[in-house]
Amino acid sequence: MKKIPIARPYLGEEESEAAAAVILSGWVTQGPKVEEFERKFAEYVGAKYAVAVSSCTTGLHLSLICAGIKEGDEVICPSMSFIATSNSIQYVGAVPVFAEVDEDYNLSIDDVRSKITSKTKAIFLVHQIGNPADIDAYKILCKEKNLQLIEDAACAIGSEYKGKRIGSHSDFVCFSFHPRKVITTGDGGMITTNNESFYERLKLLRQHGMSVNDRERHNSKSVIIEEYLEVGYNYRMTDIQAAIGIEQLNKLDFIIEKRRAIAAKYNHAFQEIEGVHILNEGESFFNYQSYTIRLSEKSNYGRNELMQLLLDKGIATRRGIMTAHREKAYQGKEYHLPQSEFYSDNTMLIPLYVQMEDEDVDYVIENILSFLSK
Repeated sequence: MKKIPIARPYLGEEESEAAAAVILSGWVTQGPKVEEFERKFAEYVGAKYAVAVSSCTTGLHLSLICAGIKEGDEVICPSMSFIATSNSIQYVGAVPVFAEVDEDYNLSIDDVRSKITSKTKAIFLVHQIGNPADIDAYKILCKEKNLQLIEDAACAIGSEYKGKRIGSHSDFVCFSFHPRKVITTGDGGMITTNNESFYERLKLLRQHGMSVNDRERHNSKSVIIEEYLEVGYNYRMTDIQAAIGIEQLNKLDFIIEKRRAIAAKYNHAFQEIEGVHILNEGESFFNYQSYTIRLSEKSNYGRNELMQLLLDKGIATRRGIMTAHREKAYQGKEYHLPQSEFYSDNTMLIPLYVQMEDEDVDYVIENILSFLSK
């Protein structure tokens, strides 16, 4: 029986050699490779600046601090997102206000608008599974209401909105390099911005608020005594990670091309199946960080039943996007988010990764169709 995982990072000799070279160089923490990765990442997405951090979650945290979000402020976000989205809001003492999502699993602007209060200071716009949300609509709303827009682009590297890559549109855009994402550094994240003052403060905050970085001290011909200008954090990326990231960035267009080709086969196979809803690409360019299937009441099986049937055939799946408000960490308050709950309970993610052979894709398709057509 075949064994097909849900995902597999696309790593090879190039990444191995790049990491080894950094290890042998003796400079393994935040250094010249991080600086190179930041520069190349900013160039790729079309942003002026990029700041490497330890994860997308820490990137969201620093973005909130730079945006001036404080204790008691409200930040509107989807509950239907990985829990890090709402958790990061609580790190600064602010209150996550959950809004509904539309059929594309991105935030519903009508519901967002209805939840804006005098305490609202920002909106977290999540590009779910790499599918671009309507950035311009939210930029207009934020300007109208004097709010800060922060993009959670954890899944969206390489996706495009109106012909421009995600990462170039807003003051704060945060990416993830977790192994389940399109490219990986093992773990890690990146913040892009076009605002120079935000850029400088983000760099300060990620390294304990230190006034001068290690590269400057290393290259200086004079003794430099650093200062600590404000309370900062240890949110640095290592040079080992950055070296891997540079090689991954070199492969990114190929990775996305392969993912989109597999997604196209899935789309063709599932688009006419009764009881199945697939996420069709709109006007924007979708990197297919994940491929999701949503089952309706017409389906032969419930979501969990189908996941088990596929696992029995050696096909790994995962539940769809979680809803944070139903986790124990958020108990104690009533939320009315029926659409988010329905979508979350009835969607699942199926295997999609570069190394999938045609026969693997066909095996997944054949088994799903065999169950759903009974």
